[in-house]
Formats: sequence, structure tokens, C-alpha cells
Amino acid sequence: MLDLFARFGRVGLAALERLGRGHLLLLQILLGLTSLLPRLKLLAAQIHSIGVRTTTIIVVSGLFVGMVLGLQGYYVLSQFGAEDSLGVMVAASLVRELGPVVTALLFAGRAGSALTAEIGLMKATEQLSGLEMMAVDPIRRILTPRFYAGFISMPLLAAMFSAIGVIGGYFVSVGLLGVDDGAFWSQMQAKIDWSEDVLNGVIKSFVFGFVCAWIALFQGYDTIPTSAGVSQSTTRTVVHSALAVLVLDFVLTALMFGG
Repeated sequence: MLDLFARFGRVGLAALERLGRGHLLLLQILLGLTSLLPRLKLLAAQIHSIGVRTTTIIVVSGLFVGMVLGLQGYYVLSQFGAEDSLGVMVAASLVRELGPVVTALLFAGRAGSALTAEIGLMKATEQLSGLEMMAVDPIRRILTPRFYAGFISMPLLAAMFSAIGVIGGYFVSVGLLGVDDGAFWSQMQAKIDWSEDVLNGVIKSFVFGFVCAWIALFQGYDTIPTSAGVSQSTTRTVVHSALAVLVLDFVLTALMFGG
């Protein structure tokens, strides 16, 4: 029994130590913003790598999610004679929840895993140590631009996902199911509120971008410098990011809409 408690204690202390290292790394990254401002080309290059190269999966996924919402919503609302409210249901579902959450999960799977693998390989091949030997801070030169690029890219990708999803829902609702065109857009415009719906979704996407970028960079920077270590860190990035997004989504939804 004592051995079991000792094992739990070691695991708990190791988790707390790792969490502390993660927060110290985050503090260094945040403080590195001042050194990034004179070198915005680094930020632009990372926005292209992280954000632009993720748009394909975002656009395709958003289109089909919106189409599925249009189909499912129509068969539910038609039972109550409320087909004209289909645009509201599609837009509210995407802007409030599915846009930020699904985008964050896709971001973690595509961009987050790539960031972890990239930083992990730099550590395994001693490129980060080489930068330190040349008096270059690897956190400010490598990690900081990637962090802020992820933080900026996530809301833009989430907005794109929601917009494409609404278009997909429109094609299915109006083109296939015969919902009135004017009712689809007018109901959406009347019922979707900027502060309660759109702004809350934007806040969620910023929070998810912050957390997903932080997890990805920390897992890469803290990886064991072996091929197996990089593989494990990449897996942990996807798992931890997905869990963090789902937990934070519940917390933020409770704070925004619980009252």
C-alpha cells in the first residue's frame, strides 16, 4: 500500500514539475513579443505555414459540416413547421460552438502536431543548442513567432469555417430541400446577435488558439531528443489539445451562456 501511495506521489510531483516548466516557457514566450515586433517577417512566414496551409482542411470540413447541419436541422424543424428558422439554427450552431471547437481540433491535428514535430526534431538534432552557442535565444527566435502565429491564425480559421459552413447549409437548405431563400437569410440576420453569438465565438477561438499553440510548442521543446520521444510528444500534443479544447469549451460556454 505504501508503495502505491509513493508511486502516485511521484507521478503527481512529475506532473506538477512539468506543468511548472510549461508555465515558465509560456512566460518567456510572452515576454519575447517585444523582440518579435521588429522582425514581423518571421511572424508572417509562420502565419503562412500554420494558417494558410491549414485552410484546405478547414474549408472542406466547414462545407460538409454546414451541409450536414442543414440536412439534420431540416428534418427536426420540419416536424414543428419551423423550416424558416433553419438558417438561424445552422448559423448559431456554427458561430457559437462548432466553428471554434472543430477548427481547434483540426488545428491541433494538423498544425499543432507539425509544430511539435518540428521543434522536437530541432531539439533531437541539437539545432536549438547550436542557436544557444551562437548567442541566439531559441525561445525568442523559434518558439515566439510560432506561438503568436497560431494565436492569430485560429480566429481567422474559425471565422472561415463558420462562413463556409453557413454557405454549405444554404446550398442544402435552399437548393435541395426547398427552404425559402429570403426566410433563410432574414431569420438569420434577425436572430444572430453580434455580442451574444459572434463575439463569444471569437473569444473562444482566441482562447483555443492560445492553448493549442502553447501545448504544441511546449511538447516539442520539452521532448526527449530521440525519434521515439518526438513521436510520443506529437501524440501528446493532439490528445492534450483535444482534451483542453473540450474542457475549455464547457467552461467558456457555462460562463457566457449560463447566466
